[in-house]
Amino acid sequence: MKSLEELTRPNIWSLAPYSSARNEYAGREAHVFLDANENPYNAPYNRYPDPLQLELKAAIAKVKGVPAECIFLGNGSDEAIDLPYRCFCEPGVDNVVAIEPTYGMYKVCADINNVEYRTVLLDEHFQVTADALLAATDAHTKIIWLCTPNNPTGNCLVREEVIKVIENFDGLVIVDEAYSDFASQKPLRAELAKYPNLIVLNTMSKAWGCAALRLGMAFASQDIIALFNKVKYPYNVNLLTQQQALEALKDPFEVDQWVKVLIQERGRMMEAFRELPICEKVYPTDANFFLAKMTDATKIYNYLVDQGIIVRNRHRVQLCQNCLRITIGTKTENNELVAALRQY
Repeated sequence: MKSLEELTRPNIWSLAPYSSARNEYAGREAHVFLDANENPYNAPYNRYPDPLQLELKAAIAKVKGVPAECIFLGNGSDEAIDLPYRCFCEPGVDNVVAIEPTYGMYKVCADINNVEYRTVLLDEHFQVTADALLAATDAHTKIIWLCTPNNPTGNCLVREEVIKVIENFDGLVIVDEAYSDFASQKPLRAELAKYPNLIVLNTMSKAWGCAALRLGMAFASQDIIALFNKVKYPYNVNLLTQQQALEALKDPFEVDQWVKVLIQERGRMMEAFRELPICEKVYPTDANFFLAKMTDATKIYNYLVDQGIIVRNRHRVQLCQNCLRITIGTKTENNELVAALRQY
């Protein structure tokens, strides 16, 4: 890969970050805080939170098997998606490459940052080759985006092809593993030491059932994480989120049980959909959702809305014509969906 300095926007490389009050005395004991213009009353919410979330990162490191210094925490994964554009992509000059279809925020953030967004269409099996992705790059391509398991298709990309991209691209490869807890494929975050150009995204929103907390993660080399910390807003993860995430991380075994139940329900729901006359195909999935091709996705979607049941209509997404994306809910919710569709 190119050196990190070559990949980074010059103004970001030389940026002097904002120094928060909490950063300046880090590592020393203190008990009187008269430095940050805080109200002395209403503890603990009167104090600014730890800007680097050190206690929370230590807990995540144990669960994810990634060194704490290689973890960035953000306001949802959306912050971790936006930061690479701000750090590495010169607006109006650089470009990124991504698969299509995939998670829509990669393109939204590219558009916000005025960065060209190039797409490589998946094949009929929702797969892509490393050669096709690399062929779409040029001297100004800074990032290749890969989501595996992919959204909205649900499937894991072929691991060997992903590795080939990482090994042969001289920029950064960002692999979004938001749904990896539901897949049998080994997460790529375990390969960070081997690939300095790899960034892996994860979240508390899916398997951990904490979407309301808005806590996203990026795993990468210590140097990349240092750049993210330099550019992020000083107190980007609030105290309540940090506290609740720490509480959730105390019981990873409960999360394992949720995942097992959801995978079991996923199989039951996919089989139920295959038996529906209005369902033409159910696609393989490695996530907590599946994609189903229907006879008329829009009409069926509107019918379900009238029944008070909300799924995702993906009809207008490339390769997903007449497809609905079904998130796996509780057994009761799933049964209600199937019962409504049998009455359609």
